[in-house]
Amino acid sequence: MSSTATTVARPTGKPPATPRLRPPRRNAPRRSPRSILLTALTGVVLLYSLLPLLWLLISATKSQQGLARSFGLWFDGDFALWDNIVETFTYNDGVFGRWLLNTALYVVVGAGGATFLAVLGGYALAKFDFPGKRAVFAVVIGAVAVPGTALAVPTFLMFSKMGLTDTPWAVIIPSLISPFGLYLMWVFATEAIPGELMEAARIDGASEVRTFFQVALPLLAPGTVTVLLFTTVATWNNYFLPLIMLKNPDWYPLTLGLDSWNKQAATAGGEAVFNLVITGSLLTIAPLIAAFLLLQKYWQSGLAAGSVKE
Repeated sequence: MSSTATTVARPTGKPPATPRLRPPRRNAPRRSPRSILLTALTGVVLLYSLLPLLWLLISATKSQQGLARSFGLWFDGDFALWDNIVETFTYNDGVFGRWLLNTALYVVVGAGGATFLAVLGGYALAKFDFPGKRAVFAVVIGAVAVPGTALAVPTFLMFSKMGLTDTPWAVIIPSLISPFGLYLMWVFATEAIPGELMEAARIDGASEVRTFFQVALPLLAPGTVTVLLFTTVATWNNYFLPLIMLKNPDWYPLTLGLDSWNKQAATAGGEAVFNLVITGSLLTIAPLIAAFLLLQKYWQSGLAAGSVKE
């Protein structure tokens, strides 16, 4: 008989070494031509948006003579930003400050009132049922599609018969209507305010007014800020409506006042003050940029409202 010899490995006190496995090779993701094209287009849009702002910032540092003797996108030897700011506020008996106050008045009363009415209307359309609701929806959508310039002349004729032209009310009253703000608040209130929360407030004995101000309004804060920013920008940059409504320069907003300074050079014996026009334009957009930077977290969330359904 033949015997089979078996060899038994003796333990050495150390665990057997496990072979190392090489991790699978991962190919680096390659950027598709579409991604490269989108990146290039984004860069072009970014350059298109920032280049005028850069030109405005650089040109505001130049004097009237420096604008003519220097390249547009580079500084002049004489840095005159502070002198331009002082002269802008003191030129023509300080009328720029008056225009700034007029614009602030139109924004506070007009844009603030438009935001408040849009919040009230959007909340009512989103949370209450009443006859004619679909007709109201159709009217709101139609009003969003109509440009404001198409209504300027009929508004002027109506205000002329009422004797309101060449007064601040001719600019404030049309600014109180914001169809887009109303539609945005309608969509936002539909998703932001749970119906159960309103029912709980009513069961606890809260009136409709108290329910709106203490329960619904805090939930509508992102949408409210978004509408406020849109109406503020629209009122701050409003040009055509004040142009046909106002004749007295004392009631001009900044847009109309700076345009009158710009046209001075084309009139007989007029003084060219392009450096003041550019500096005034920079001072005009500075509050809008600050408002967007400080409130961006609110209006970004407001714009995203209703984009995702649970």
